Order: sequence, then C-alpha cells, then structure tokens
Amino acid sequence: MKYYLIILATIFITSCGNKVASEDPKETALESNIVQMTDVQQKNSGITAERIEKKSISSLLKVNGVIDVPPQNMVSISVPLGGYLKSSKLLPGMRVAKGEVIAVMEDQQYIQIQQEYLTARANFSYLESEFNRQKELNQSKATSDKSFQKTEAEYKSQQILIKSLFEKLKLIGINPEGLNESSLSRSINVYSPIDGFVSTVNVNIGKYVNPTEVLFNIVNPTDIHLALTVFEKDVNKISNGQKVIAYTNNNPEKRYAAEVILIGQDLSQERSVIVHCHFNDYDKALIPGMFMNGEIEIKNDNAYVISENAVVTFEGKHFVFIERDKNTFEMCEVESGISEHGMLEIKSTKVDLGASKIVVKGAYHLLMKMKNTEE
Repeated sequence: MKYYLIILATIFITSCGNKVASEDPKETALESNIVQMTDVQQKNSGITAERIEKKSISSLLKVNGVIDVPPQNMVSISVPLGGYLKSSKLLPGMRVAKGEVIAVMEDQQYIQIQQEYLTARANFSYLESEFNRQKELNQSKATSDKSFQKTEAEYKSQQILIKSLFEKLKLIGINPEGLNESSLSRSINVYSPIDGFVSTVNVNIGKYVNPTEVLFNIVNPTDIHLALTVFEKDVNKISNGQKVIAYTNNNPEKRYAAEVILIGQDLSQERSVIVHCHFNDYDKALIPGMFMNGEIEIKNDNAYVISENAVVTFEGKHFVFIERDKNTFEMCEVESGISEHGMLEIKSTKVDLGASKIVVKGAYHLLMKMKNTEE
C-alpha cells in the first residue's frame, strides 16, 4: 500500500510539472511587445519607419456669440429741437443713402429761430457802423470812454447772438448763409448721416417728438463683426489674428470665415470675455443680433505629430510601433492629443520619440502579427 501511494505522488508531481512547463511559453508570449518579421513579410506588408519631429498642430475651440455692429455703424436719429413729424416713408428694412431726406419735421419754433437770426443780422449792420464811428470819436477824444465802451459791448453782444443763432440753424438742418426773408420755412428736413438699413421706426405722421426721443435707428451692416463669448479658462488660448469659422444653427453647412481682431479685457459675472472677430467677406444674410456658433483655431506648438494610421488601438489603449532592429519592432503605449487633417498629436509616451524610428505605414499589420503569435 505504501508503495502504491509513492507511485501516485510521483505521477501527480510529474503531471503538474508538465502543465507548468506547457503554460510558461504562452504567458511569456502574451507579455511580450516585440514583433519580428521576415524580409518577405516586411516587404509584403509595406512597413515603413521614419523619425518624427515636433510640429505645430491646430485644435478648435467651440464657442457661441452674436452678430454685432460697432457704434460708428449704428445711428439713432433724433431732432435737437423737437417738433411734429410731417412726413416720412421709412419702414424697417429699407435701405437709405447718406444725405438722403428721411423725414420732414415742422414746428413754429423753426420760424422763430429764423426770424431772430435775420433780425439780429439786420441790426448788426447798424451796430457795426455805430461801433466804428464811436471808435474814431474816442480816439480823437470827441466822445467819452463810457459811451464808446457801451457801444462796443452792444456790438460784441450782437456778434455773439448772431453766432449762436447761426449754429442753432445749422443744428436743425437750415443753411444760415442762404437764408433771407423770402426763404423762411416752418419745416425742416432730416437727413441720413450714413449709408445703411432702417432697423427701427419709432414715430408716426403727426406725432410730436421731444428732443430726447429717437425717430429712427439706422445700421450700416458692411462692417458687422462677430462677438464671441469665451470663458476665462480659454482666454489665454486666444490672440489677435486667429482664424475663426462661424455658422448658424439653422444652416450649419454655410460657413463664414472670420479673424480675431479684439479681445475684451473685462470678465463678466459669468467669468467670460467678449472676443470680436471681423468677417472676411460681407454677406447680407448676416443680420445684427443673429446667434452664431464659432470655431476658433488654436495653435499648439512643439508637439510630436504623426499620421493617424501610425497609431493602433488595442484593448482601449493607443500604441505605436518603434523599430528596434532589422525586422524587429516594439509596441509602445502612447497618449494621443488633438488631430488635424489626418495628423495626430502624441502628448506623452515612455520612450523618446525624437530618437526613435516610428512605423508610419503598416502598423496594423504588426498588430495582427502580434495577436496571431499570441494566439
């Protein structure tokens, strides 16, 4: 019986030893990242290895914004002295030209100002003659200094009155130099100061308008720009001259090219700044106030960049193959970054990419070879 147990123990130990010996090669194969190819296999698979360099690659920062108009291209029309709106044909959306009559106002105060100006100008001729006469008399001591000073004060006061009325007439659109007793008018014309489109109409015929009220708003959209909202964490990525692609939600296929021209310096309560962008080409479909999406091109310098085909994915991780020797390659794990036009940024790796040759063609052939070998 004792002899029988010894035989069984010997058989058990031998079988276990054989099992361990048979499993060791397989475990070694699974842990190995080395792939060896024959000359024929490498030639047929078209494997190519090259040294890579650091280059710049762009990423896209996606933000939102609206179409905006600079202050000099948006004008609110009002009448400095007020009055009644006599006539106007403006409607929202109508185009107007600079210098075009856009409204006619009337009020009795316009007549009064013209009257005061013509009267002051008529009296000035007499006062000017009297001033010159008193000046000569005073120089010859034929009249007192008091009389001359009184005449001089009246003369200068009349000059001031004429000048102030002159400016008031210009302010309401009346040319004082061409005004005479036969050209008095109870109405004045309101002219458009810029080329553009009427955005709002706030009055109707017969309505009295105070000096502070706005009759119309006119916008010149040829210099519209895109105001994008960029959050604080991304502001340091933005600089003047960066390229921007904008599009609307309704028509995302239609792309508008723009460029960053100004970066705001104040953070809002939402911890964001406004970045102003100028469109390369004006499109009348772009209306002030329209919501837009923007993609800002961000440049990342000094990054290792390789073809996307050189990076393989295995078990949820990214790898590249490095040439170690002739027909011998090692699979190394890498962390990928942004991609652009088929090129991929390599952010980190355990090997020195700059000193190694990376397989840029045939990486998937090596991966298949490795998996087949392991199996």
